[in-house]
Amino acid sequence: QVQLEESGGGVVQPGGSLRLSCAASGRTVTTYTMAWFRQAPGKEREFVAAATRIDGLKYYAESVKGRFTISRDNAKNTVSLQMTSLKPEDTAAYYCAAGTATFGRRPDMYTYWGQGTQVAVSS
Repeated sequence: QVQLEESGGGVVQPGGSLRLSCAASGRTVTTYTMAWFRQAPGKEREFVAAATRIDGLKYYAESVKGRFTISRDNAKNTVSLQMTSLKPEDTAAYYCAAGTATFGRRPDMYTYWGQGTQVAVSS
């Protein structure tokens, strides 16, 4: 199994940028499809981005496409989410997840989760 720990959250003004990082231990990130989800207060957890384990393809939610970039650093065993042009509606707790499915947008397709890091976009 793998343990995941997110970092990099914070408060940023609209239009700003943040880089979230997910450190993995126990197994290498290449073993899994790695994904980022987010959950705003009172809302369901939603898919943000994923990098597949088999071919490294990347997928994004329509709401973040062109603004967010997921990347995997195999040497550091981390997965990052670079977020630019942030909007108030991006405010949420962001979670790193790992799963063995080829790809999925549903939270139940991922087995391992971090504790989350909070992102607030506000002026």
